[in-house]
Amino acid sequence: MINIEEYVDRTAELINLPLDPEHRPGVVVNFERIVEIAQLVTEFPLPPEIEAAPVFEP
Repeated sequence: MINIEEYVDRTAELINLPLDPEHRPGVVVNFERIVEIAQLVTEFPLPPEIEAAPVFEP
């Protein structure tokens, strides 16, 4: 499993985003929630008759 605290720290560093130490715990908690929600979506089984969406070409 991903280390969310390390992910938050490295991502903030990568995009040069100052992260106030006071706000860091809240950011970590929100990313933990995002991971839980994303798992619900990515692990949802789709029936075989579902077709992929067409590619948009402007």
